[in-house]
Amino acid sequence: MHLVLIFFIIINGYGFFMMRADKRRAVQHKWRVPERRIWLTAAAFGSAGVWLGMILVRHKTKHLSFRLGIPFLFVIQAALAGFYFMN
Repeated sequence: MHLVLIFFIIINGYGFFMMRADKRRAVQHKWRVPERRIWLTAAAFGSAGVWLGMILVRHKTKHLSFRLGIPFLFVIQAALAGFYFMN
């Protein structure tokens, strides 16, 4: 169970810092993090970190797929995590 919590912390931290780095690169007109990598990180239970990055860094907020998809993924993952930790 501790390994699962450590994984959640690491993957969500990675998601947050990835969003922050991509925003910084976008402002500087540099190479960007592929959207596919952001989605894969969110799908691997990193949606909380990606969503927090979206809110705090104000990144990808104009993309409808991110505005709707990331919170949707978060709700599903939170429910799955709740079921896992309740049993």
